[in-house]
Parts: sequence; structure tokens; C-alpha cells
Amino acid sequence: MADKSTPAITPKPLSFRLKFFYGIGDCGFSLMTNIETFYFQFFLTNIAVFTTEVLWIVTTVVSVVDAALSWIYGGILNIIKPRKIGRYRPYLVMIPWVVPILFAFQFIKISENVGLSAFIIAAAGILSHVIWNLPYAANMAMMSIAGQTSQGKAVLSSSRATWNNISSILFSYAGLPLITLLSSLPFLGSEVVVKDVTYRSGAFGAVAFILGIVMALTYWVHYIITKGYEEPEDTSKPKESRTKASFGSMAKALFTNSHLMFLIVADLAKWIVKFVVAGSAIYYWTYVAGNAGIQATYILASSICAVVGAYSARFFTKLFSNKMAIIYAYALMAAAMIIAYFIYNQFWVVLVLMCIGQFGYGICYAVAPALYADAAVYADWKTGKANVGWIMGLQTLPLKVGVILKAVVIAAVLTAINFSKDMVVTEATKQGLTASFALIPALFLVLGLILLLFGFRLTKDKIEKYQAEIDARK
Repeated sequence: MADKSTPAITPKPLSFRLKFFYGIGDCGFSLMTNIETFYFQFFLTNIAVFTTEVLWIVTTVVSVVDAALSWIYGGILNIIKPRKIGRYRPYLVMIPWVVPILFAFQFIKISENVGLSAFIIAAAGILSHVIWNLPYAANMAMMSIAGQTSQGKAVLSSSRATWNNISSILFSYAGLPLITLLSSLPFLGSEVVVKDVTYRSGAFGAVAFILGIVMALTYWVHYIITKGYEEPEDTSKPKESRTKASFGSMAKALFTNSHLMFLIVADLAKWIVKFVVAGSAIYYWTYVAGNAGIQATYILASSICAVVGAYSARFFTKLFSNKMAIIYAYALMAAAMIIAYFIYNQFWVVLVLMCIGQFGYGICYAVAPALYADAAVYADWKTGKANVGWIMGLQTLPLKVGVILKAVVIAAVLTAINFSKDMVVTEATKQGLTASFALIPALFLVLGLILLLFGFRLTKDKIEKYQAEIDARK
């Protein structure tokens, strides 16, 4: 029982700015990373003109190292000494400015020496990811801290998801159209022609740099609007009197939390849809549909559907539970994408079906962080240690594994069809490219649905009970 002399903790209400503008940082972040998501493989095969073997090496090294480190960022933020203005907020403004120049070199072939160019591209990819993952983890932790209540977290999660998917709408103009526009500038390198479309070799790197600056500016906005929601920690207290996390407590928070482990694996399906579908899209529209120009239309239409899905998530979670909203979305996405695979030559029908899939993705993106926040409450209740940053940061783990699988799936498909940028396209080629665009992601969705249905068993009533007991300890 809580000490009666201690006043009840009243959650600070969400400000107008947080309700409607929390997520603008995620918009900037996704706007930047979308150039990698949609065009990294395309850059390597068609602009840098690397072989599929080099493609395998570069994409696998970058994604595997990135994934191997993904679990540590939230832990680092939890363990290191907090700054005067808080533990997490400072990282939203201190670090992002380093990213743009590093990220640009991930899209620049500096030499005709394949080994040297591949090494620099891979190194730039690894370093830029390491640096941007710290503010990303801090941003996720701030959502849980500012939200405080289940409803508050749901509102912030939905707002964040809406802004995140707005980034894809913006990218339909700031992606390939901007690359094409900058390709008219002679100082951005030599010309490369792909299916009658002319690109400058340096245009991709220039866009990566510009979008990196946008990311840093939008994270700065998050730093401003979250002011007052993270209380500075009293570091003068003895260590034993504080609930500071340790490596031991963080490991316990994960490995004694079956709900969290099932959630992490099931959440992978969402990221497969995000990354594998996005990375395969340019190949589908260029070689299966025979019209790369549809790519911009597809990105715009699918992004609008994702925004609608993200915004409508708040209504679906009232109608169903958070868990069931994701399960129904997974089922809808899988059905649409399986149908798309079997009618791969019906390009406009495929576009509509893939947009339905992105509507479901928007719902999942909006709701999933609330499930991680519930898992963090359960871990706090069970272990007695606050591991919010660690657990919310674990969302990057399935994300990074999704990036690895994107590299593996797309490279495997391109190898299987003997891809070259000027190849003769057969029906087998079309079906193979559509497999990575639609069928393979759909199979992951089916698996994720099953795992989430039977593995994640936390309910709203249980979370409210756990949170009340945690508050009583304070």
C-alpha cells in the first residue's frame, strides 16, 4: 500500500503541441531514411553498377552490423549519467547534426575501384546508423514518458504514426522527383541512363544530405515541444535508492517477459512490409510494369493510405483492443498482397491492393508502440526497475532485422533471376520480382499474426493494475 502522506501522482496532461505535432521528428527521420529504404539497392545495382555479389556484401554488412548494435542504444541511454535537463531529451538536439554528411557518403561512389567504393559506402552506412539510433531511441522513450497514461500513449502513438506516414507523401515529391531534378545539374557527377531515365551519379548523395538536414531540424522540434515532460533525475541520491537500470535488470526485463519477446518477433512482419516492399517497388514498376514513372504515383497513393490507416488507428483501438487492431490489420495486409502476387500483370489493380496493404501498415505502425509501452509497464512491475528507454528502444531490433531481411530477400531474388539493368524481361522474371514485392512479405504477416494472437497476453485491465502498483511503490 502506498504511503498515505504521499500525494497521488497526477499525470501531466498532453499539450496541444504534443497532441498534434508529436511525430514531426519521426516525419523528418523517415523522410531521410526513405531514400535508403526505397533506393539503396537500386543505387548499388543501377548507379554504382555493382554486381549482385557486391550488392550482397555491402547491404548485408551494413544491415547485420546495424542490427547487432540495435539493442544497445536504449540501454546506453538508461545507464549513462543523465544531463541536467533530463536523460533522453538532450539526445534529440545534440547528435542528429552529425548524420547528414555521413549519410550522403552512403550514396556516393567515389572511385572506379569497386573494393574502395564499396568499403566507403558500407562504412558510411554503419556510422550514420550508429549515430542516428541514439536520438531515435531517445525519441521513443520520450513518447512513453510524456504519454504517462495508456490513453496519452495511444494519442502520441497515433500522432507519431500519422506524421511518420506523411513523410512518405512528402517523399513522393522529395524522393525520385528531387533526384531527377538534381540530375539536371552537371556538377553532380556523370550521367547514368536506366530504362530511358537519366540520373546523375551524385544526385542520390545530394538528396541524402538534404534530407539529413531536415531530420535534424525536425528532431529539434521534438526537443522543444517535450520541454517540461521529463523531470531531471536527482543524481545525488545513493545508487541503491534509485531505480536506475543495470545490464542485469535490462536482461531480466527482456528474458522474463514472454509478452515482449513474442511482440518483438511478431513486429518483424510490419518492418518486412515497410522495407522489402519499398525496396522492391522500383524494380516492380521499372521491369514488371515497364514504367518507372508509376513509382512516384505508387509512393503518393500508398502513403496517403498509410496516413489514413495511422490516423484511423485511434478509432480501431477503441473498437477493438490494441492487440486485435494489429491482428486484423495483418490479416487484411496479407490477403491483399497474396492476391497482388497472383495477378502481377494487372498493374493498376496491384497498385490498389498494395495501397490496401499500406493502409494496414499505417494502423500497425500507430498501435505497436503502445504494446511496447505496455510491455515496459509489465517489466517495471515485475522487476522493480524502470527500463522504459531500454524496452522502447527494443523496437529498433525488429526494425533492423527487417533491414537485414530486405537486403537478403531482394539480393536473393535478383540473383535468382540473373538480374542486370538491361536484361530481357520474361514472365518468370516478372513473377520473381513480384515475389519480393508482395508474396514474401505476406507470408511474414501470416506468421506474425499467429505469434501475436497466442503470445502477447497483456490486457488493458492488467496494465492498469500493474501501473497502480508501480505508482504505489513511489
